[in-house]
Amino acid sequence: MVAHMNDSTSAVRPRLNIAASINAANNARYMTKFTDLDLNPKVLKAVNDVGYETPTPIQAAAIPFALQGRDVLGIAQTGTGKTASFTLPMVHKLARGRARARMPRSLVLCPTRELAAQVAENFELYAKYCKLDMALLIGGVSFKDQDKLIDRGVDVLIATPGRLLDHFERGKLLLTGIEIMVVDEADRMLDMGFIPDIERIFKLTPFTRQTLFFSATMAPEITRITQEFLSNPERVEVARQATASETIEQKVVCFKAPNRKVEAKAKRDMLRKIIADEGDKLTNAIIFCNRKVEVDIVLKSLKKHGASVGAIHGDLDQRYRMEVLNGFKNNDITLLVASDVAARGLDIPNVSHVFNYDVPIHAEDYIHRIGRTGRAGREGRAFTLCLPHEEKHLDKVEELLKGKIPRVETEAPAPTKARSKSESKSKKPAAAKTDAKPTPAPKDEKPKAVEEKQANPKARNQRQQKSGGRQQGNKNRVVGLGDHVPAFMLRDIRTTAAPKTEEPVAKETKSDDENAA
Repeated sequence: MVAHMNDSTSAVRPRLNIAASINAANNARYMTKFTDLDLNPKVLKAVNDVGYETPTPIQAAAIPFALQGRDVLGIAQTGTGKTASFTLPMVHKLARGRARARMPRSLVLCPTRELAAQVAENFELYAKYCKLDMALLIGGVSFKDQDKLIDRGVDVLIATPGRLLDHFERGKLLLTGIEIMVVDEADRMLDMGFIPDIERIFKLTPFTRQTLFFSATMAPEITRITQEFLSNPERVEVARQATASETIEQKVVCFKAPNRKVEAKAKRDMLRKIIADEGDKLTNAIIFCNRKVEVDIVLKSLKKHGASVGAIHGDLDQRYRMEVLNGFKNNDITLLVASDVAARGLDIPNVSHVFNYDVPIHAEDYIHRIGRTGRAGREGRAFTLCLPHEEKHLDKVEELLKGKIPRVETEAPAPTKARSKSESKSKKPAAAKTDAKPTPAPKDEKPKAVEEKQANPKARNQRQQKSGGRQQGNKNRVVGLGDHVPAFMLRDIRTTAAPKTEEPVAKETKSDDENAA
């Protein structure tokens, strides 16, 4: 009987999802302002202070279901306002009640530290008129400071999966009081290997919780989790899965290097060439690399050529990463080189360009990368550099997008001046060595220096006397002290101390007396 009921519910669930998608589309048409969403007046006041009046389609579709207490599965491309889709209803529902020590009332899971910090900023904006306590649990921050916040009791707990489980295993946190649980960027959790941690966290929370699931793409593994841990979720899909924003102009720059050894240099030259060609159109840009090593190399290359550039990736200190991000948001830094750690969820609205220095290995990452530009209806440009061996990854991206990306065929640029100078410097020592070799003299002829020494022996002796005694007798010479040798070290001690030296003198005087007699 139980098995029959499970089969029936699984059969009915797709119909509910389809109906929810239709209702969401209809609601999005008629709800044109935030005042139509029945939000708390304090929340509406905070929204007005930010300057928002009209909700995005995902917000208009998801917020009504979230306010009703239903589980929501939201699918929308990046830059459409998914964060506010769960932030606003959470603040509305948590405005009543009070948290207990070590037992948060709500939980928001994010894949990266930067995304978690951004969600925390949104909560500070929308909950400033509501007395809600918030804690941010991310790596790179002291456990003691985070423990103090948890001990006081928090209404909203925003965390990455790893740091959350660290606090739980240390006995500093209980998840039995969770009323609302949010998983943001669920497909990114899958890519980063957080799915086992997510499943464990779900099992630690009460089954009566409300769950909000948001992502840009839906992989089969994500579908399995939603079927297991969500209760009849309302599927809200405002755009086709895996689609890029129409406001983004996409281009692929295909080129070939002379050989594989110089591909990396040719790629960096091509990147600088495109940046220079964009001119005033480029106000700021994010450059994505597949590997952390490439991030550091591209950073050094752009700095060497005078660009205003910073970098973030997972191995850098959290404080440094936040300083770089703040500098980029404040336009103190023009170019930001990053790994995929920054491709998800970062809300930097005025990014004009995105450069894919490497074609992403995972096709879904392409959508999240270019989603950093063209946000909130603005226009954006995205360039992807593609070498011949990267075309296989590009084919997967186009298969996901179900369309071809316009190509820009070009040749690898000539070496820059900075490189030619370094090459010339490397060639100069070799030229000096070749010039320094003396031409061999004939066997019959002697070198001029040897002839002068043999012709003027007196002049040579005079130079030795003027030199301060360096060549004055080999017996008294002290090696290693140079020309300035103390006089007492040049005395011949053996001639004064040895008694044998007096015998020849006595014999000589004796022979002189005999001769005189």
